[in-house]
Amino acid sequence: MEKNSFVKMHGLGNEYIVLESANIDFNLSKQAIIRLCNIHFGIGSDGIVMKVPSKKADFGFRVYNPDGSEAEKSGNGLRILCKYLYDYGHAKSRQFSLETMTDIVYADIVEEEEGKAKLIRVDMGKAIFASRKIPVNSDLPEFIGQKIIAGDREFEVNCVSVGNPHCVVIKQELDEKEIRTYGPLLENHPMFPNRINVQFTRVLSEHDAEILIWERGAGFTLASGSSSCAASCVLVKRGLIKSDLIMHMHGGTLKIQIDKNWNIRMTGEVREIARGVLGGELLEDLNKPFAG
Repeated sequence: MEKNSFVKMHGLGNEYIVLESANIDFNLSKQAIIRLCNIHFGIGSDGIVMKVPSKKADFGFRVYNPDGSEAEKSGNGLRILCKYLYDYGHAKSRQFSLETMTDIVYADIVEEEEGKAKLIRVDMGKAIFASRKIPVNSDLPEFIGQKIIAGDREFEVNCVSVGNPHCVVIKQELDEKEIRTYGPLLENHPMFPNRINVQFTRVLSEHDAEILIWERGAGFTLASGSSSCAASCVLVKRGLIKSDLIMHMHGGTLKIQIDKNWNIRMTGEVREIARGVLGGELLEDLNKPFAG
């Protein structure tokens, strides 16, 4: 790959720029991330995933939000990096491991199309409900079915970590305007010291549910792998759905499987959008302030 090259992919409409730490000659600072993700001043995306070295797994994984912050994990981001690793010859087999900030995850290329990865399964690790480990500022062992105030509304929330923190609200009906209004208030609620991802979810059948997503550091999002895993785990814990299910989002669907020990397996598609090389003038501007 040429120096400073990139690939852009999407997982169900959740798009990421893929970079390799060994193949860029600039500092991926907060300002650089913000500019690269900006549709007017950069490439435009919901975030950046980067291949980095790892001493514990086959590959290392980092993911950055469009506000310049780093996330612990991303389900769609992981599947996107998996496709990149397979399609561009880094992964020599269909099964391999990746080290995130919080754990080691295992990937499997389930289906190919003309030699390119299409359907990817990732073992996402274990759901954690312990309040302090999510984290939630609460002395309760678990923060499930608890009431909090956000703006002018009271919400019954259910919190879980799947390697990153999530706040799940179970609804009878889903309203995009509602999550756009209250998602940022819940994300930045003082109960959540590291901020939090927010999902509004409803059950469709014993094997189907749907979510709307407000992603920490990114805002309203068409799809999210970790959000799908988190909402699924909460619905299973509350006894509202079976542990082998399909999660529906604006961008598409993911298959989620949860075992009795709360280990999560996620399966879904990834598609490539574009590839290229960052322009010299963009590289010059990466760390300049702009009205983005």
